[in-house]
Amino acid sequence: MVALVKTVAYLGLEARSVEVQCQVASGLPRFTVVGLPDKAVSESRERVQAALAAMGLALPPKRITINLSPADLPKDGSHYDLPIALALLAAMGVTDAEQLGDWLAVGELSLDGRIVATPGALLAALHASENEIGLICPAEQGPEAKWASGIPVLAAKDLVSLLNHLKGTQTLAEPTRGAIEEKPIGANLKQVKGQETAKRALEIAASGGHNMLNLRTSRPQLSTA
Repeated sequence: MVALVKTVAYLGLEARSVEVQCQVASGLPRFTVVGLPDKAVSESRERVQAALAAMGLALPPKRITINLSPADLPKDGSHYDLPIALALLAAMGVTDAEQLGDWLAVGELSLDGRIVATPGALLAALHASENEIGLICPAEQGPEAKWASGIPVLAAKDLVSLLNHLKGTQTLAEPTRGAIEEKPIGANLKQVKGQETAKRALEIAASGGHNMLNLRTSRPQLSTA
């Protein structure tokens, strides 16, 4: 059986679709992640195994293969932990594989099964909104994810509560949209009277990301005697 879970790869401010495929087959026990994973993604095997052990689950003594498709797209970051764990749990029959098809998942797993925040939750939510599916993310990033228009968001603190919600034995509250904190207004060039040339130079330097250095030197007076 092959279980599928949707997630994303971040390329700057763009999110690309990635499908996490998990197969549990007969053979010598091993846990392999393929599909151009970086070091953080490869290390997800240890975090996922420890998180499942914290729930009282052990990996089956079989050959476990995780494929991150498309295989030619580089994968980096720890947000693949949660979709890998969900795909593995679906392949083991712990959760419903078809139910996971309506969700996109991002999040890092701690060794005790908690779901830890990772950068890019809003980008993942916008991508999920474009594809008309829901988002599964860490609890602390639920308010951020709700800024994406009209998608269901499952914001869970740990893997156990997430699985209980998917099974219907527990209900996770829908997060509310986070408030925007207004930054205090600092000094403004409008407060400077005159000095138009100097202000223009500062504006050009700021817009271009250049440095400004003002040196005042005095030239020695040469004696003619």
